Amino acid sequence: MTAADVKAPRALTVIPAVGRSGAVAPAVLVLPGGGYAKQADHEAEPVAEWLASLGIHAFVLRYRVAPDQHPAPLEDAKQAMLWIRGGDHGLNIDAGRVGVLGFSAGGHLAATLSVQVPTGDPGLDVSGAVPNLSILCYPVISFVDSVHQGSVDNLAGVGAEAEVLRKLSTELHVTPATPPAFLWHTSDDESVPFSHNLAYAGALGGAGVPVELHVFPSGVHGIGLAFGTPGAEQWTELCAAWLRRMGWAP
Repeated sequence: MTAADVKAPRALTVIPAVGRSGAVAPAVLVLPGGGYAKQADHEAEPVAEWLASLGIHAFVLRYRVAPDQHPAPLEDAKQAMLWIRGGDHGLNIDAGRVGVLGFSAGGHLAATLSVQVPTGDPGLDVSGAVPNLSILCYPVISFVDSVHQGSVDNLAGVGAEAEVLRKLSTELHVTPATPPAFLWHTSDDESVPFSHNLAYAGALGGAGVPVELHVFPSGVHGIGLAFGTPGAEQWTELCAAWLRRMGWAP
């Protein structure tokens, strides 16, 4: 079965790029955060609308959360990536430029998509589930160091074995094949320490993968587009510039 045969995933919102007039354009899958317990609305459609304003087709996925555990969210995200590349949505998408953007636990899911070579989902052409770039916003990265216990318990289960936690720690699985990434965090984030992003950035750099990291002085966890937060409110402008340098935005 190819990507074109994959059915539309559950709870997916499609927001076409602005001003493309049918021309081929890249796409980004948006994964809102919520500690694998829920999804934050302000990290969903508003973010997709911002991407669309840059000329990028955007898709928001409401992936499964607790009581569903790993690998349910990853299976949802893989299916969404394959469906986006498959073309049944009717948008003119460049299948070689499909990225992922995630916040907090959604950032962990985005990183998990990026570092794993998918092998599950029998019968699916899962090679198309790996994004071409990632944008990680105050992401949960590690399940073994300075952990966000809510995300760990909801995704892996209370009392999960060490082997499972290491498997879900994305900084441990970066390879030279991991896609380039734009990362940002705030240094006073008390929910998910910015050491998570530092660990992922360090792993990317060590593997020779291009990475851009911004750590802003202040901002509570979950600020989304960060409008009105000094320093952190720059992230969308900085990310847009990065996307232009990557050739993804006009």
